[in-house]
Amino acid sequence: MENERGLAVSADRRTGLRMQWSPVFAGALVATALSAILIGFGAAVGLGVSSSSPSWRDASAALALLSGLYLVLQALVSFGVGGYIAGRAHRIIGATPSDMIEGSDGLHGLTAWAIAVILGAAIVALVGLSAARPVVQNRPSATAAEPLLSSELDHLYRSARRPANIDVSYERAEAGRILLTSSSHSGVSAEDHSYLIQQVAAATGLAAGEAEKRVDSVIGDARTAIQRSRRSAVILAFSVAAALLFGAVAAWAAACAGGRHRDGATLPEWMGGRPTTAVPVV
Repeated sequence: MENERGLAVSADRRTGLRMQWSPVFAGALVATALSAILIGFGAAVGLGVSSSSPSWRDASAALALLSGLYLVLQALVSFGVGGYIAGRAHRIIGATPSDMIEGSDGLHGLTAWAIAVILGAAIVALVGLSAARPVVQNRPSATAAEPLLSSELDHLYRSARRPANIDVSYERAEAGRILLTSSSHSGVSAEDHSYLIQQVAAATGLAAGEAEKRVDSVIGDARTAIQRSRRSAVILAFSVAAALLFGAVAAWAAACAGGRHRDGATLPEWMGGRPTTAVPVV
């Protein structure tokens, strides 16, 4: 009895429906590399979903949507290729039902997709940290408003009569924090508005009336810039979520297709395979 049970267990283990990490990691690495290449190519031709340049906020909504669509398409291609490799390299040992084999292939493709997403997120985090560290070290008083509203802050403190060797870094950071409130429901408070006028008049030498006109103009421009930046951020977040979702589906389907090619089977009709016709029995 014990021998029969041991033979049954060993037979189950020979079916080959265990997670094989070599095909999974191979598919994940290929998907990550191909995704980086396609994203770099898209950024080179101007299809970047986001940018650190202040002029990016002035881009049209059509360009942002086109960039998001490209992000989804590159996810379909890269994750599809990675999933295909994971399914194609998956080895099946022993006699196993076809539905179980297809499920195992799809699971390998989905696992490769998950690892590729983690690798891509780690690369983006490392690049973001390396790019932001010099800015923080060189400009300790810089705030979140500096990259977004840098042109508005330049306009706010522009003056041809400013004395030499005058550092207005702290004033720019303080004004940036005030301008960030322009997109709120209440807007810039009256106290902050008056304080900003005094700061601009003292730093630029403008009269109170001219300083007030400049502050009002910059507040309006800052509100528009924040709204456009928020729109781009929403499109970016939706595009990333859609790309990851469709990428998971593509990885699963491509892994199943790779498994069918490995076994010499035909693809189903929804994957582009030829429809099978029943042969009548005479």
